[in-house]
Amino acid sequence: MSVLDLTLAQARDALRSRTLSAVELVDFYIGIMEQKRPLNAFITETAELARQQAVEADAALAAGSAGPMMGIPVGLKDLFCTEGVRTTAGSRMLEGFIPPYESTVSANLRKAGAVSLGKLNLDEFAMGGSNQTSWFGPVRNPWKPRGQDVDLVPGGSSGGSAAAVAARMVLAATGTDTGGSIRQPAAYCGITGLKPTYGRCSRYGTIAFASSLDQAGPMTRTVRDAAIMLGAMAGFDPKDSTSADIPVPDFEAALTGDIRGLKIGIPAEYRSDGLDPEVASLWDKGVSWLKDAGAEIHDITLPHTRYALATYYIVAPAEASSNLARYDGLRFGMRVEGKSLDEMYAKTRAAGFGEEVQRRILMGTYVLSAGYYDAYYLKAQKVRSCIARDFRDAFRSVDAILTPTAPTAAFALGTKMDDPIAMYLNDIFTVPASLAGLPGLSVPAGLNASGLPLGLQIIGRPFDEETVLRAGDVLEKAASFHGVPALVKG
Repeated sequence: MSVLDLTLAQARDALRSRTLSAVELVDFYIGIMEQKRPLNAFITETAELARQQAVEADAALAAGSAGPMMGIPVGLKDLFCTEGVRTTAGSRMLEGFIPPYESTVSANLRKAGAVSLGKLNLDEFAMGGSNQTSWFGPVRNPWKPRGQDVDLVPGGSSGGSAAAVAARMVLAATGTDTGGSIRQPAAYCGITGLKPTYGRCSRYGTIAFASSLDQAGPMTRTVRDAAIMLGAMAGFDPKDSTSADIPVPDFEAALTGDIRGLKIGIPAEYRSDGLDPEVASLWDKGVSWLKDAGAEIHDITLPHTRYALATYYIVAPAEASSNLARYDGLRFGMRVEGKSLDEMYAKTRAAGFGEEVQRRILMGTYVLSAGYYDAYYLKAQKVRSCIARDFRDAFRSVDAILTPTAPTAAFALGTKMDDPIAMYLNDIFTVPASLAGLPGLSVPAGLNASGLPLGLQIIGRPFDEETVLRAGDVLEKAASFHGVPALVKG
């Protein structure tokens, strides 16, 4: 097996058996990263730092003190602050920001031995579903429609992470998921993406979009890889008041391959009249695969699902409006001088924020303003509670829920940019679990007629990533998805 074909788990085993050195592995991936720069997946490359970390990893491996990801080359979404390494959030506002501190997630990965190749591109401040809003330019999906030379979006906001994993530029990458920003790009790029339960991974040092929704998670080639990486990322953090003080289980050990008797819910509300027939057909196959593996299939209802997207696009922009108020040109970030303080604020924010970020700040400020707070924001929070209650009721009778991840395959770069509503609809299957704070896993499960990947999503109970991963592992094996982008084949 070539180095390019190794999964994270296989690379880990090769490193531990000393059949491959960390320096060799990291040098190989640095070469791939440099070769595939046209995808624009990275904002900042840290090849020399990675080589230094690889030397340290080899020493630890030789001493028998290897962490669970020792010597594994990864990429970090450029939303995680990295001490001494530029962190931009994909925005002109933070184009030159070099943090003096480290995010807990990236620190945990480093402690586990992971080697960072650099910072990955994303929609500006994680606001977008296609990775076209970045100040550093759009990311290109390594997949193309069969027989067509058309550039596709990788999904967003973690599009750089998804593209880098799919193109074999890294073995794994971090993402963040606010309304689907790990799962949707994972589906578009034919990889595995896991949004853990809200509170499972610390938010400390992760640049905020919507604080009650943001959650870090792994983006990998396989479910087993996601389990390994989540174990390294997760854990209680006293620096984050929303971090859950609960033990981190051995997620990899949960992959038993046995789901006999597991109850899988199929929500009627996700099968709308306009559902893409190819997506619907793949969903039906997913149901059959799990049933054949011994799972019990149950029809369920999530009646408030129809309000989830509207609720999300009130709650998330409201929190974004509050979080992004700190970028005023005074303390950090860029500054555009003005004749008065107010003029400096206005000019700085107009120049520093892109169109989509400005749109969401305006939406959020509006729904929080006097006279509209009760009509919009307060009502949205009440509906959010109803959505969470629907899931709680469903989980009284089922152990996990199976849905599509995204309503379509990846679309062409440059499309939907003038239609925000069409763009927001890409999150229709991922937003409900985000509002409820639940774990969700996207698994690549098939190709559409154009040869583009489609994903299926498994949603679980709070802090029951073990069941989600166990079911996802079985689904992955049944789907037997071995699709590889033409860029990788070449």
